[in-house]
Amino acid sequence: MLSIKKRNFVKNRKIYDRNNDVKYTAKEINMAIHMKKELEDVLDIMFYLMQNSRENTFVTILISAKNIALKEVLEKEKRDTDLVYDIDKDESICAMICQETEVDGGYHFAQRIIENITAVEGKEIYCSVLEVKTNKYSAKDIIFRTLNTYLKARHEEKSGQIIFKSLY
Repeated sequence: MLSIKKRNFVKNRKIYDRNNDVKYTAKEINMAIHMKKELEDVLDIMFYLMQNSRENTFVTILISAKNIALKEVLEKEKRDTDLVYDIDKDESICAMICQETEVDGGYHFAQRIIENITAVEGKEIYCSVLEVKTNKYSAKDIIFRTLNTYLKARHEEKSGQIIFKSLY
C-alpha cells in the first residue's frame, strides 16, 4: 500500500513533464511504430527518386481532427501524386506524403485542409508539415522529425495552427 505522500505524488505527477529531451508516452511510441510501418517504404522510394533526379522535394504532413472522417476529407483534397495513410483511426490521425511539393505548397495545402475540416465541424485540429529537400536523412529520421513536430503542437495546444519545418 502506498503512503499518503506517495499517492499524492503519483496522483499529481504531470504526464508530459518534458524538458528539452523528448520523452514519449506509451501511446506515442505505439504511434511511432505504426508510422514506421506505414511510411518507411514510401519514404525510401521518395529518397530513391530524389537521388535519381526524378523528385526534387517532398512534404510529409501529420494531421489530426476530432468529429470528422479525416481520411475522407484528405482523400478528396489530395492530388493523384499525394499519398494518405491512417496512422491512428481511434484518434483520427493521418499522414500524407506530397511529392514535388515545397514548404509553401505544403503549408497552403494544410491551410486549405484545416479550413475544410473547420467547415464540416472538425475540432481539435493539429498539423505538422515537414519539407524534405535532401536525401541525407533516413526514412526513420523523417518519421520521427514529423512526429516530434506534431507532438510539440499537441503538447503546446496549438490547435488550428500549422507547425512546419524544412530539412536541407
